Amino acid sequence: MRISAKADYAVRAAVELAAAGGDSPVPAEALARAQAIPHRFLEAILSSLRRGGIVTSRRGAGGGYVLARPATAITVADVVRAVDGPLVHVRDARPGDLEYTGSAAALREVWVALRVNVRAVLEEVSLQDLVDGTLPAEVVGLTDDDAAWHNP
Repeated sequence: MRISAKADYAVRAAVELAAAGGDSPVPAEALARAQAIPHRFLEAILSSLRRGGIVTSRRGAGGGYVLARPATAITVADVVRAVDGPLVHVRDARPGDLEYTGSAAALREVWVALRVNVRAVLEEVSLQDLVDGTLPAEVVGLTDDDAAWHNP
């Protein structure tokens, strides 16, 4: 599985907004600087996040971006979906919509299981969890095995 740069940057920008506390808009330039995200790329990402209902924008002097909902109510999955679409898709299709035949027939179940596991992590972690550095125990538990930190 691959997390796109767009998704990574989107989550980092959303966490910066969560850390800012909410009511005061944060300019895109400040978000870009804080997370070392290319400003032009971030502007496009923020537009996707606005369309996805993750952030709202305010124009003019003192304008910028704020979260559209409390940071406790926005998950990493919400942010990734806003910029990249479905969490797991195969050849631009949802895993449950695929059909395989012959010796590959069980592959559909593998892709569905992958989606379930990705969702189990990304839908469990809120922006506030990231700001606080207090990830859910189920997520932290997945990193306890040394093998989790090494590429096979």
